[in-house]
Amino acid sequence: MKRLIPRTLPAQPLALTLALAFTVAGLQPATAQEAGSWTIGERVVPAPAGASEELRAALAAMPAPNVAASQAGAPQTEEQWLAIQNATANANLEQMAEAYGLSIEKDEIEGVTVYRVTPDKVDPRHTGHLFLHVHGGAYVLNGGDNSATEAALVAARAGIPALSVDYRMPPKHPFPAAVEDVVTVYRHLLESRSAKSIAIGGTSTGGGLSLASVHKFRDLGLELPGAIYAGTPWADLTKTGDSLFTNEGLDRVLVTYDGLLKGAALLYADGHDLKDPLISPVYGDFEGFPPTYLITGTRDMFLSDTARTHRKLRAAGVVADLHVYEGVAHADYLILVDSPESKDMFQEVGAFFKKHLE
Repeated sequence: MKRLIPRTLPAQPLALTLALAFTVAGLQPATAQEAGSWTIGERVVPAPAGASEELRAALAAMPAPNVAASQAGAPQTEEQWLAIQNATANANLEQMAEAYGLSIEKDEIEGVTVYRVTPDKVDPRHTGHLFLHVHGGAYVLNGGDNSATEAALVAARAGIPALSVDYRMPPKHPFPAAVEDVVTVYRHLLESRSAKSIAIGGTSTGGGLSLASVHKFRDLGLELPGAIYAGTPWADLTKTGDSLFTNEGLDRVLVTYDGLLKGAALLYADGHDLKDPLISPVYGDFEGFPPTYLITGTRDMFLSDTARTHRKLRAAGVVADLHVYEGVAHADYLILVDSPESKDMFQEVGAFFKKHLE
């Protein structure tokens, strides 16, 4: 059943967030430092002088994250996971459509809920192209209407139609349900369009799940998409990357692995090996992968995941562009959507799609 979201409300500024719900999970901030500097353990970290004024102001307005509170705040029961999941599932689609000049249509493809996002003005160079969006949220959060938020921003900024997959999530539907849902939608799309006209991607889990899904597409013998957008991808669900340690407490979004992230990883894997490439795609073979656009920042705890994925892609001979932004924490470009960093990122993504999609 289709539901058209009319654009009837007055446009209002829309602050997109990942809604990873680390605050809902029990994060309490520590004491703020003068001029945006943070004390993290024994370190005093000044505000990033090389970042934009908008980013520096945002950092100065908030206290340093509290690692201990974050580690203690992860849900412990299925009921708690479902509560935090439900709390991050809502979004005002009418406001979103009005603010970004879009239509958003809720639909279903072979039992999988999807959102069709169409900008009022499609870039002529994206005629016939499609962005297959996979939402973030640690595999557990940001479903429902909220799953379309990043798709709306990419569609609006790049002028490309998008289709966002509201994949099944744990605790009710652990691995491999999410991969299966992306495969189902992708197979359906291939019935009516060329694979090379499709870009797949998303941020955080969305980037990791996109990479994992392309591993699965190749295993199934499907023609691969024309491009991948891997925004600070959660490419390794184990606590392995160097930046999980060096940026702990500095990343204002993720804060620490040893809290909600670790709990979500175990909940999603449901007893499977965390190094399975369909769970942690960085451990897979990237031979023959599509051109890939990767984004991270110097304060991002997934900086290492992104860098390691980039090196494996390059070692496999894949075209892979790595973009690292000064002072940016995990997915800040989806939180500070009017910052120069965010605007630059989406301009670059749109150009990458135009270059590689057919």
